[in-house]
Amino acid sequence: MEWTEVTVKVKADDIDKAGDIANMAVPYGIYIEDYRTLEEETWEIANIDLIDEELLAKDKNTGYIHLYLPPEENPNEAVSFLSERYNAEGISHEIDLQKCKNEDWENNWKEYFKPIKVGRRILIRPLWIDDYDNSENREVLSIEPGLAFGTGSHDTTRLCLEMTEKYLRKGDTVLDTGCGSGILAIASLLLGAQSALGVDIDELAVKTAAENGRVNGFDEPRLKFVQGNLTDKVSGKFNLILANIVADVIIMFSDFVGDFMEDGAHFIVSGIISERENEVREALNKNGFETVEENRSGDWLCFVLKKRI
Repeated sequence: MEWTEVTVKVKADDIDKAGDIANMAVPYGIYIEDYRTLEEETWEIANIDLIDEELLAKDKNTGYIHLYLPPEENPNEAVSFLSERYNAEGISHEIDLQKCKNEDWENNWKEYFKPIKVGRRILIRPLWIDDYDNSENREVLSIEPGLAFGTGSHDTTRLCLEMTEKYLRKGDTVLDTGCGSGILAIASLLLGAQSALGVDIDELAVKTAAENGRVNGFDEPRLKFVQGNLTDKVSGKFNLILANIVADVIIMFSDFVGDFMEDGAHFIVSGIISERENEVREALNKNGFETVEENRSGDWLCFVLKKRI
């Protein structure tokens, strides 16, 4: 079965924003080539200064985004969408198409993921990496992101993880809406939560998240994942609710998320692009939320909220 590989060439300084747009076009999984900090990251992760000469020769001023489309999808639609959005954002780009076999890309993308430290206590380890440094004795979260879901390296997930670490109290009950790979729900248990429930509209996400939970030693009833839209299959109240999703869904969710919050609960939202900041703030304020803390990384924001008394 032949898929279509779409390769987008952009300036390295545009790679983050270009990657975010690519994720909107193709939810099946992308990988990014960005060599700007190759030497520094290699030393930090592996404590080695010997790097393959071929890698050292890579152009650090240029980045590449690889997207993959199944045979039944028309690649011209994705190309048209990408070109339109990149032009609107003023991102200079070149797009190339070529055929590839399914088995070629299902494994090749893995080489672009590496262990990462998040906050003060978490180390996220892709499942296929066994040799890594954990001299700081962090809680190790082992994860198989599959073909569609994250490993925690994106700003939105990292911001949410950092705020979860800060505001989660031992014994809390946690709801993770739009759970994806389950990384936030699993991290909350590693950080001391009593239980966590993850919800995602995508069947593959729920399956991947449950597998990731088992890899880390968590299963039902302490950790549960269900397929559904936000809270349509959720009952009860929670001490901490996480929503690392998009602005439109956060705005909608703010109308009724309070019904699922215990007294004194925190609501952490991430995935807010700076252009939508004011809209999200207005919706949260209208629904009785006050901002306890906010954090920003690049064009992305994360809010920690409580219900006004």
